[in-house]
Amino acid sequence: MKLSVVIPAYNEEKYLPQTLAALRASLATVEVAEIIVVDNESTDDTRKIAEGFGARIITENEHNIGKVRNTGAQHAKGDVIAFLDADTLVALGIFENIIKALTDPKCLGGGVAVEYEGEFRRIWVRWFMKLWPFLGKIMKMRQGALQFCRDDIFHELGGYDATIYVGEDIDFHWRLDKLAKKRGCQTTFVEEPKVRTSSRRWDKMGLMRMLFFTHPITIFLGWRIRSLWKDWYENAIR
Repeated sequence: MKLSVVIPAYNEEKYLPQTLAALRASLATVEVAEIIVVDNESTDDTRKIAEGFGARIITENEHNIGKVRNTGAQHAKGDVIAFLDADTLVALGIFENIIKALTDPKCLGGGVAVEYEGEFRRIWVRWFMKLWPFLGKIMKMRQGALQFCRDDIFHELGGYDATIYVGEDIDFHWRLDKLAKKRGCQTTFVEEPKVRTSSRRWDKMGLMRMLFFTHPITIFLGWRIRSLWKDWYENAIR
């Protein structure tokens, strides 16, 4: 079972070296098809860094995270595609657990639990983020810092929805769950080890702005309105 890892990247020179170094170490004991970095018109050294780590570079000019993920998947050669955020560190053992879950032919894919790097600088952010795991369980929302899916199933689902600009990972997992149930199969959620992702956006956004943009109602009513998500695209926090 060969694994392709797809990393969407837009101006990620600050985080990408650590991400790729941790990824290389974690992949040492599994069969890997490739690491693909999808360069989304970066203006910094993102591309140069990815090349230095031996990643395969694909270019996607459209600034839409679902489209960027799909472009990487279209070029993937593995039996399984894993989608990893460029500011996320993977621990040893994560991919062994993913492959182990997928040895069951009824497992179509899944996600990995997330923790944030370091402590949030602002106390109210720490308390707010503690609520997210409970909200995720209630609404069956699984973040996409590291998601994975069988290649044939991914393409059958049509990949990520490129008509939305945020929450594409949640939408994809909902559709994956729905397909699994329809076929008498299942998805899996890897609880340990967790991936560690950057807290940069939450440390820099103000309270009201953060409450607004992380509210499920805002996400689901506004995820097709590109102009609403400037902090994710035009003014991306880095």
